[in-house]
Amino acid sequence: MKTVGVHDLTKDFKEFIRVSGMTHVRTSPNYPQSNGKIERWHKSLKTECVRPMTPLSLEDARRVVGEYVERYNTIRLHSAIGYITPADKLAGREQQIFAERDRKLEAAREMRKARRQRSDIAYRQRDYGAQTGSRAPTSPSAAREPLTLASTVV
Repeated sequence: MKTVGVHDLTKDFKEFIRVSGMTHVRTSPNYPQSNGKIERWHKSLKTECVRPMTPLSLEDARRVVGEYVERYNTIRLHSAIGYITPADKLAGREQQIFAERDRKLEAAREMRKARRQRSDIAYRQRDYGAQTGSRAPTSPSAAREPLTLASTVV
């Protein structure tokens, strides 16, 4: 059986990086601020997976972490990339998702606007429709304005 040295693994890793079109960036040792993304990943992994699930064996840990990685990449929304999943970002679906969100937000705004208008009309009809000879205010807020001394003097 042939043993594989560290040099061989390093060479293989460098070749894999080159062939994949990636670059290998190293950070300063003992300086976690320069390596923020991986530090944040470790924090998420610990707080959302390892500590709550408490795996009791290496096999259990592999299963729990594997399930978490799948959920992290395909279901969990990430604020740093616009509240989409990494899988959606990688697949280039972010613009489609953002456009759909904008469409839904605009539809919700229109529904709220229509509901407010119906409410304003109902308010005017309820409070001023039965009064004859009086002029209804043009808006509900105008109906709630307090009377001033000048308007009460006859």
